[in-house]
Amino acid sequence: MIRIVLADDQAVVRDGLSMLLGAADDLDVVATASDGSAAVDAVVRWTPDVALVDLRMPGLDGAQVTAEVGRQAPDVRVLILTTYADDDAVLPALRAGAAGYLTKDTTGEALCSAIRTVAAGGSVLDAAVQQRLVALVGPPVPAPEPDIPDGLTTREVDTLRLVAQGLSNQQVATRLVVSEATVKTHVNHLISKLAVDGRPALVAWAWRHGVVH
Repeated sequence: MIRIVLADDQAVVRDGLSMLLGAADDLDVVATASDGSAAVDAVVRWTPDVALVDLRMPGLDGAQVTAEVGRQAPDVRVLILTTYADDDAVLPALRAGAAGYLTKDTTGEALCSAIRTVAAGGSVLDAAVQQRLVALVGPPVPAPEPDIPDGLTTREVDTLRLVAQGLSNQQVATRLVVSEATVKTHVNHLISKLAVDGRPALVAWAWRHGVVH
């Protein structure tokens, strides 16, 4: 059972999401919160698998909640929900350690799937959020060929391309016919070799440098 703390300042949204997630056999909302401080308190108290956090809340916003969760309950994975993908707090939330970022127009099925992915150690980025990240890091490098630095293996480049297209580690493993552990190793090597700050920044790097179009 995946245990969830749900934080949103709108009661109707909290109630709706609680009903939606509660209908899934493997998801359990153990606590809800209406502001950022209460969200952190609930996470520390209940130590859920996933904290589903609204980006804009009274007190602490989603990025600040993510940072506090990282300090006080580092094993809890944070999945951000927001109304607008172009919110200026997109990048701060991901830099703070959010494992995923979805807009509120996502489907219930996609939300449940995202929670399962994040709980399993994966990352989820809404397509609109990926586009926003690319915009934040700047325009693509104009080059006829991908701007790939020396030191990356062919397998690492293949992994980078698939990750940047939004595939999960499991999907990348299936595509490349390797184990999921091998994909995780490639991703960690890519983050280290490219000196980027986590998987979201890795995705942005790939788009900016023409690895994917």
